[in-house]
Amino acid sequence: MAFLKAAAALRYDSYVMRLRNLVVVAAAAAFSLLAQKAKLPGEDWVSLFNGKDLTGWVEVGKEKWAVQDGTIHGMAITKAYGYLRTEKTYKDFEMGIRFKCEGGGNSGLFFHTDFKPGTPDVSQGLQFEIDCDINQHTGGIYGDGRAWIVWPAPENAPVVRQQDWNDMQVRVAGNRYVSRVNGVTMVDFTDPQPKSFDGYIALQLHSGGEGNMRFKDIYIRDLTVR
Repeated sequence: MAFLKAAAALRYDSYVMRLRNLVVVAAAAAFSLLAQKAKLPGEDWVSLFNGKDLTGWVEVGKEKWAVQDGTIHGMAITKAYGYLRTEKTYKDFEMGIRFKCEGGGNSGLFFHTDFKPGTPDVSQGLQFEIDCDINQHTGGIYGDGRAWIVWPAPENAPVVRQQDWNDMQVRVAGNRYVSRVNGVTMVDFTDPQPKSFDGYIALQLHSGGEGNMRFKDIYIRDLTVR
């Protein structure tokens, strides 16, 4: 009888041990899955362009946006404005993008942006200017009904490359806006009178029918806390 009791106790202890091990393994797996999903703002850089199609982007207006040779090619086919905006909205972020001016006209990297319904008319937002002509203030900030807000220093204008790829990095955090072009800081500006705080990011083709721009290597680090 004592032997049977000892054997039963051993089986019970073994069962409890296996159960505990299963609980530990399940808890570890659940924690790992939670850690993968619950990324904190600013934890990762994410590509906004897959190099194949315009997934994640929305066309605004009637200009032509196409994917060619792993780039986004924006071409003016009317004399109106045209935009390609993100599906998501962003408040605070860091972003890297490469741009190339293949024709006349200018462009911009818009942020905190929205549009009047059914039109390419901007209802809110600012832009980091993109224009490969010298002294056109690339990296400067324009918009929100206030026209130019800040220009880069004139001596930095020649850093922009005509007919070649340019690297732009920007950071938007609250009312502080920073832009760098080809490794040179163009503006580091704290806006004393901000009007827009949240919205889409958008690529622009300026009105006039001369826009011919390419973009690639678009990455974002979302710092937004909602």
